[in-house]
Amino acid sequence: MTDVHSKETRSFNMSRIRNKDTKPEMLVRRFLFSQGFRYRLHDKKLPGKPDIVLSKYKTVIFIHGCFWHGHEGCRYFVVPKTRTDWWLNKIGTNIANDKKALISLESLGWHVFEIWECDLKKSKAEQTLAHLTNKIRPSI
Repeated sequence: MTDVHSKETRSFNMSRIRNKDTKPEMLVRRFLFSQGFRYRLHDKKLPGKPDIVLSKYKTVIFIHGCFWHGHEGCRYFVVPKTRTDWWLNKIGTNIANDKKALISLESLGWHVFEIWECDLKKSKAEQTLAHLTNKIRPSI
């Protein structure tokens, strides 16, 4: 099956996809800051380079895009019809890297939270963020 876009259009579309400062990530960061949490971003010293690091609480947060990290059962994760094998390999590698980082961080004593893009959509965002806050600071 051929691509519906020209090479130039596809290249432009792919260039607009970011791996830092995404809308879901910014939503979580703004919420955490408004709740009094202070954090570091993308700490290269930690396995998996977590999106948000809350050192005071020994907690890291990964904010996963449903497509890029293969969120099973999610309506936002659809395997592309072109270059299917390549995409499945890429997404499978991302999933394996996520698991490896999770195991490494937990063995170092960090609390790890994974938030999916679909859990930050309008209808679920408030509940997801409140749950996150309760898990980070259970006594408050």
